[in-house]
Amino acid sequence: MSQLPSGDTIEQAVRLAGRAPSLHNSQPWRWVFDGDALHLFSVPSRMLPATDHSGRQMLISCGLALGHLRAALAAAGWQTQVTYFPNPNRHDQPATVTFEPSRIVTDADRDRAAAITVRYTDRLPFSAPADWSEFEPVLPVIVAPSDAVITVLPPEARTELARASRLTAAIRRYDSGYQAELQWWTGHSLPAEGIPPTARVSAEERERVDLSRVLPAVDEEPRRTEIEDDRSVVLVVSSGNTSADLLRCGEALSTILLECTVAGYATCPITHVTEVPQSRAVIRELTGRVEQPQVLVRVGTVPASDRQPTHTPRLPLEQILEVTAPAAPGGPAPSGHPR
Repeated sequence: MSQLPSGDTIEQAVRLAGRAPSLHNSQPWRWVFDGDALHLFSVPSRMLPATDHSGRQMLISCGLALGHLRAALAAAGWQTQVTYFPNPNRHDQPATVTFEPSRIVTDADRDRAAAITVRYTDRLPFSAPADWSEFEPVLPVIVAPSDAVITVLPPEARTELARASRLTAAIRRYDSGYQAELQWWTGHSLPAEGIPPTARVSAEERERVDLSRVLPAVDEEPRRTEIEDDRSVVLVVSSGNTSADLLRCGEALSTILLECTVAGYATCPITHVTEVPQSRAVIRELTGRVEQPQVLVRVGTVPASDRQPTHTPRLPLEQILEVTAPAAPGGPAPSGHPR
């Protein structure tokens, strides 16, 4: 077996990595393949400075894409080694990925990669996750504590969670920069980015979810009317605050979302309550941990008859992958040099 993935394998893995969720579907990542290694770059021009002024969520988003890439390559028969921030002079290069053939591809590898194309961010209300007591013990096993720690909040924390959500909305209400970004990424017909109407909810549906970012509502008939109030389980994913910590936290979040999808759960990552200090303090107090809360995830069950939504758009491969040297036989031709 070749010691490098073929060009087709690299392209397919990057395409699947591009399915990772990101803040307002901004997709702030770019990959460069030099024939030996795959280099991940952040794209600062796709950062949302009013919403994510420190670039924290941009790095978590890049970590999500990295986690999806590693899952895709594992299913294709490749182990990956990651060097975090390999160039001290390139703060926009979070990682370099190298490869070696796997000894075995497990069913778990295949299931996790298959989940990439099934997973989506579901902003509608959920029923309680079925068989949660059997799945919850899996969470600390699938994520290394050095990458992130997971706190499963009890139902009685819901009142404080809702308060943190309302507090964030109140603080952001008169933040013109934030509101402008929100309208841009959700109010335009962008062909390959942003949050389209099909991924948003109506005002009535939003009323049934007490932990959600206030996005522009759509004028549609209410869905899931049989679920009167959201009954999801809420996870808090916490980590350190260094750049490498945030990147690894994103990788851990990728694993959580994909494993939940494999288990048949619907998920919705939530970041608005960790964007302002006041609400973030509420979440940190609920976890009782020294690590900083970075992302919350609603996990639940949806009706089997639910219509699968249209996938949110993604940037085309040529905008997120650059090849500067050919890969193994069958690989793409060089396309230029890193910008």
